Amino acid sequence: MPKPRILLIGAAGQLGRALQTSFADAGELIALDRNAADLSQPERLRQLVVRSAPDVILNAAAYTAVDRAEAETELAMTVNAQAPGILAEAALATGALLVHYSTDYVFDGSKPAPWIEEDAPSPLNVYGLSKLAGEAAIQQVGGKVLIFRTSWVYGPQGNNFLSTMLRLGRERETLKIVDDQVGAPTSSIELARATHTIVDGVLAGAYGASDTWAGLYHMTCRGSVSWCGFAQAIFARAGALLQGKMPMVHPIPAAEYPTPAQRPLNSVLSNEKLDARFGIPLAAWDEALDAVLLDLRRAARTPQAE
Repeated sequence: MPKPRILLIGAAGQLGRALQTSFADAGELIALDRNAADLSQPERLRQLVVRSAPDVILNAAAYTAVDRAEAETELAMTVNAQAPGILAEAALATGALLVHYSTDYVFDGSKPAPWIEEDAPSPLNVYGLSKLAGEAAIQQVGGKVLIFRTSWVYGPQGNNFLSTMLRLGRERETLKIVDDQVGAPTSSIELARATHTIVDGVLAGAYGASDTWAGLYHMTCRGSVSWCGFAQAIFARAGALLQGKMPMVHPIPAAEYPTPAQRPLNSVLSNEKLDARFGIPLAAWDEALDAVLLDLRRAARTPQAE
């Protein structure tokens, strides 16, 4: 079977960079950043897909500024809702497989157990609302589509909770971190690895026809922790990345750290449907954290090119 042509949108983001690494030898990879594929101008995406003639479209681009989205509602909806719908239409027209990523923030956090795909969404903020609208737009088009809802994404590259904690850990002696919001920190490396394995299987026909595997799945690292617990785990494992510092972490309720966008208290997603259909579990969140920190330590020891 000839290797596929893969169109990666959002290549400069943290997930996009992880996907570039994971799919580097998977086929002909066309990796486009925002300058080449701007989701704020979604109508241009149709021609882009036609010109690229991909077998697979990986949409790693999104408007992810959760708090800013409260004021930039129109832009968030354009990027997160309208553009994915147009990508789905273009994928259907060309016969491409579309892989799209959504978020735990489509839920309100009120359920005491992990959320399943059949639970009714009820976003608390504009970001979650825009991502839910994107899911709906894609599902309305149908075709060969995989939507992966994930949570608390971080990685060795980009701005994320891990990079923020490492920076603040070097700068401050004490930190107050929210302890009553719980989720599954999910590394971009694990997301990209699982995506690659599933896409390979789909293209090889391992999962049957698209009407049996296409749809919405939760995809997160296993286990759960609060933001405070995640920060404590980072500091306990970071070693030299903290440059000899070890900040004291004080747990606080979310009510003491108000933000423009309200966050769900329980963001834990059940991966049972993903495991049952594809048999590809992601690593436990703490094991994935160890792998990302190892990457960062290796990068810190590598001399930079002049």
